[in-house]
Amino acid sequence: MISRQLCALQLKTKQDFASNLSAVAALVQKTALDAIILTPEVVFTGFCYQRMEEASEFSKRATESLLAISRDRSIITTMIEKNGNHFFNNLKVFHKGEVIHKQSKCKLFLLGEEHLHFSAGDVEEIVPFFIDGIACGALNCFELRFITLWQRVHQAEIIFVPAQWAKARKDHYETLSKALAITSESFVVASNSANDQMAKGSGIITPYGLVYRNDKKELVTLNADLSEVGKMRKYIYMA
Repeated sequence: MISRQLCALQLKTKQDFASNLSAVAALVQKTALDAIILTPEVVFTGFCYQRMEEASEFSKRATESLLAISRDRSIITTMIEKNGNHFFNNLKVFHKGEVIHKQSKCKLFLLGEEHLHFSAGDVEEIVPFFIDGIACGALNCFELRFITLWQRVHQAEIIFVPAQWAKARKDHYETLSKALAITSESFVVASNSANDQMAKGSGIITPYGLVYRNDKKELVTLNADLSEVGKMRKYIYMA
């Protein structure tokens, strides 16, 4: 059995950026050594459209902090960063004190006016990355709705879906996350915001489709048997 603790954070994002960073760091310390942890989308700042410059500057501080606390754990998160004159919603993977993968959100949520504040990333950035030899992939929030993007990560053993999905679409987030796990025969770690208008629904779904979710917790964990991926793919053909 190849076991790894998978963790989905489910917490509120406040107006105080530093407070958000401290809250995430405190939850990370409650996880096992070598745990793989996913935060909600833009957990440190939220979609603070009136404070984008401030948020991008704070992302530098958050990055330095995550480099330190990821020395014995892996952390996947997203943050607002500026490149030239453009802001991006960047998903970053911290592992053993380094950033080992980055991808910019390529599907912006028009209903939330993301396209008015962010530039879209390149879909080609959505590629597998490896954590201690474990094939991983990630879809950032709204990207979960696009089957063509599922195909870019379907060979991963673990797929991460950070989000800020609203209550009105709670069933969509939970249903699509479960469907992604079943169709890709992989573990899916889903981390959604706990803000008042958000849906929660964070959890871990197994390749068989078993769901471990608890909307009352800030930290949802599962000691996952990663060999389940190989077993599913051995007996149920995955193209």
